[in-house]
Amino acid sequence: MTFTELTFYSSGERCSAWHFAGAGERFTGSGGRPVVVMAHGFGGTKDSGLQPFAERFSAAGLDVLAFDYRGFGASDGQPRQSVSVERQMADYGAAIAAAQRLPGVDRRRVVLWGSSFSGSHVLRVAAQCADVAAVIGMTPLTSGLAASRAAVAHRDLGSALRWTLAGVKSRVAVAAGGHPTLMPLAAKPGEAGALALDGAYDSYRAIAGPTWRNEVDSAIGMELVQIRTGAAAKALKCAVLIQIADFDRFVPANSVMKTAVQARAQVHHYPCDHFDVWPGHDWFDTAAEDQVKFLSAHLSPRAGA
Repeated sequence: MTFTELTFYSSGERCSAWHFAGAGERFTGSGGRPVVVMAHGFGGTKDSGLQPFAERFSAAGLDVLAFDYRGFGASDGQPRQSVSVERQMADYGAAIAAAQRLPGVDRRRVVLWGSSFSGSHVLRVAAQCADVAAVIGMTPLTSGLAASRAAVAHRDLGSALRWTLAGVKSRVAVAAGGHPTLMPLAAKPGEAGALALDGAYDSYRAIAGPTWRNEVDSAIGMELVQIRTGAAAKALKCAVLIQIADFDRFVPANSVMKTAVQARAQVHHYPCDHFDVWPGHDWFDTAAEDQVKFLSAHLSPRAGA
């Protein structure tokens, strides 16, 4: 499956994207084809596991726009590797506008796809955009507080305090126009890193693409605690699919289920951990097939009729 490289601008800065054209007429309606807009979780890049999902959508007949946030991957923007919830949500908004300009796309049938950190973005952006027809949240991080508690439970107190102080220092430096203090995004157990549980390093490295860097702003925790999706979930008027990994050590399943209920979502459970629904892992095929089936049920012309 081939894609076309393109760019769009978010707040005046260039973002890199891939466009996968939909095959066949299965989803084509009077206004054109639906388009899926997708981006990675925190620290991820579009070349790190998004393509296999995009190819499934494209083969089914949907267009796809996969993009890198500002400051990550092939996109421009400073500071590099620094996560901002507000900035990434704005990038999703700019990506939606770019996707709606693609030839043959029905601008009223936008699908937002997010996983983990970006799973919270798509819920909140969809609540603000009338053109979003469906949302897919794969193991979405829906409560920053719940995720933070899970992270602290698996980390010694001394290490947690050190990185909290480093995060505060980094936030002050970035606000003053300086460079962030970076920490490893994925690390092996016992090592310093944002994701340091057993298997996290190997799982992330397995999907990592050439533009991915194993670094993230140490202030990530300060962004994490801001995430709350309850109000947005209740406001959603589109179809929603929430995919829950029942043994998720990074995103507590009970917090995700609470948001799913608030969003009146279709829910699929998988007996696995956080990364096991990604390409190269046991539950990828099932998770990807469920996503295509969900969109077929809600967005194909036959479903509309």
